[in-house]
Amino acid sequence: MNLISKIPKDFYKLFASKYMDYYQRFLTAIYEESGRSYSLLGLTERECRMIMNEQIAAETLDWSEEQFDEEGELLTRSNMASICLKHLEDWGWLRRDYDEVLDSYVVSFPEYSQLFVELFQRLYSEEDTRERESVLAVYSYLYTYSSDSEKNNDILKSALQASRSLLQMLSNMQEGMRGYFDELSRQRSFLGIQEVLVKEMNNNESRKYAILTTTDSFYRYKEAVKELIDRNLSENEARKQELEGRQRKLRIRAGRGREEQAESKKLSPEDRIESHRLEHAIRLADEAMTIICLIEREFDAIERRYNKLIEQKTLFASRAAARIRYILMEGALEEDPTAVLVKLLNQSRRSTEILEKLSGRMRLTEPFRTVTGQSLARRRNTEKTAFAPQAVVRDAKRQEEGLDEFVLKPLYTRQEIAEFRRKNERNGAFTVTEDTVRSPEDLEKLFFVWQDAVEIADDAKKIEIGEELENREGCRFSALTIQE
Repeated sequence: MNLISKIPKDFYKLFASKYMDYYQRFLTAIYEESGRSYSLLGLTERECRMIMNEQIAAETLDWSEEQFDEEGELLTRSNMASICLKHLEDWGWLRRDYDEVLDSYVVSFPEYSQLFVELFQRLYSEEDTRERESVLAVYSYLYTYSSDSEKNNDILKSALQASRSLLQMLSNMQEGMRGYFDELSRQRSFLGIQEVLVKEMNNNESRKYAILTTTDSFYRYKEAVKELIDRNLSENEARKQELEGRQRKLRIRAGRGREEQAESKKLSPEDRIESHRLEHAIRLADEAMTIICLIEREFDAIERRYNKLIEQKTLFASRAAARIRYILMEGALEEDPTAVLVKLLNQSRRSTEILEKLSGRMRLTEPFRTVTGQSLARRRNTEKTAFAPQAVVRDAKRQEEGLDEFVLKPLYTRQEIAEFRRKNERNGAFTVTEDTVRSPEDLEKLFFVWQDAVEIADDAKKIEIGEELENREGCRFSALTIQE
């Protein structure tokens, strides 16, 4: 009979309870204390209530209002442990037996309940080592089987289970990485990228990946695992041949000869027992070789998954770097609050009123000065002057001035530069004439067009600089022709 058929019907009431978290913590605390208890007979109900009261004192439960459980019983700070313990016993999570030696009821865990409680321990635990899901565990099982004189196949079954768990862990890492790819592609700011990277570094899969690549290095134990697989296969093959040879000798000694037509009843009792032992050992050797072949196949899949995961990690880092470069080049203007403020002031009819209110709320301790090319190259004054604090004086004249000079205007967009170049193309070539530059803005756009052409110049592009021109406003510039 399997364990699921032994679970009572009321067992799952715990998951429908509004106090589910408390029940789970009660069970894990009792389970851990039963393993550390000095008593070999188990925990009594009184000890269980004491453990549960400690958990209730540590939790933050609001007792200002009346608390009723699913059965309609009133819960108080004094009776909650007793009522919860009774529910756990009635629902089948705990087994209650009377012990004559202790003269009290003793609490134990059914086998099916132990599986759930161990799962609760792993869910609430912050330190998940996952020792079974490691290359080192597979290596340890194979080495133990190789050194075992009895050649217990359960060791190989444990190695196969550890290999499958490791393969599943790597598959879960890949699925998690795909999710972070999607989150990263949706980010539009540095803060969003930072949050995705921090979550990716601190999640459970990344910690396992760090263990797998450092202390449990896959490449450190990969060749050793393959050597152990080959050695165990060859040793089992040699052992099987030896057992079959001993069995043939046993039959020959019984007078069966080459024809082997005699029945087993002609064997002596000692030889019959020995023959059964040899047949059983041969079946175990066949089973061991089958399990080792399965481990080898799982380990090949693990190697492919591991290499693919490293490629995904590298690709994820490159995508994060590319996303940062994109925000630096294109996305910064969309997210820059200064650019948003400038756009608002340019489009709003009440820009003067906004600037006046903004200037009334800002207090500057020093006048604004424009940084020029001559501002940085100055000899530092080495004479020390005494510290003389000065109070901030409110300048009425300066408050009346607009704040247009304080706001940094963004550069020309690529669309504006492309539009300027399109207007001055003649027969597929960008040509600069006296009418090309009509304002200082056109002169700056001309500079950007020339700069882009020089930066991406190749053999298929022809750039010619002609004589110096002057327009009606007095701006001087050189004639330029860019032929694609």
